[in-house]
Amino acid sequence: MTKLSVNINKIATLRNARGGNNPDVLQVALDCERFGAQGITVHPRPDERHIRRQDVLDLRPRLTTEFNIEGYPSPEFMDLVLGVVPAQVTLVPDAPGQLTSNHGWDTIAHAAQLAEITHRLQEKGIRVSIFVDAREDMVEGAAQTRADRVELYTEPYATNYPKDRALAIEPFVRAGERAKALGLGLNMGHDLSLENLRYMHERMPYVDECSIGHALVCDALYLGLRETIARYLECLR
Repeated sequence: MTKLSVNINKIATLRNARGGNNPDVLQVALDCERFGAQGITVHPRPDERHIRRQDVLDLRPRLTTEFNIEGYPSPEFMDLVLGVVPAQVTLVPDAPGQLTSNHGWDTIAHAAQLAEITHRLQEKGIRVSIFVDAREDMVEGAAQTRADRVELYTEPYATNYPKDRALAIEPFVRAGERAKALGLGLNMGHDLSLENLRYMHERMPYVDECSIGHALVCDALYLGLRETIARYLECLR
């Protein structure tokens, strides 16, 4: 079964809109685990507009599933993750003020940087995933860094799914099969939803993990968190 890692950034965004601690980010994360999610994902950004550094510190000792921290490997980010030691770090090429992730690494142009960062993280026992576009050459470049996994950026799949789902998934199938052939683990993330997740999993049942946040939190407004997580898990069985 492909694991579901719930990205709780949007919960932190809602909390930060009013100050205080409502909703309680830690409690929501623990509830996600209790309702069946196999992981929690956060993406702390320098301006702390959603997940804060303190959230990361609070979550680490309380979580019982896999903790995945995404982000650009700035000195501040590296200090945080090397101190916290989550199960996985996903390296994302985001600019400091970027609204959301919208492209993967050029793993060829940044090969030396990614290899050095990967080595530092792995020395601490952290699994490393590199966020890439669904291109075989970018997957091959990630393999050269000795990363453990790649995460395919799935927004193009989600955008094109309503038009022609078979055509939309094809680049991801090719990139995913190349990753597995190279011995890389495979994650997927960005704009996956109840609309498009089941088909992705039918075509790519070998995916290790899907990280889902925005759509899942929106669904939970109508369905409730427990029912929403159950429905996402059903798509991945």
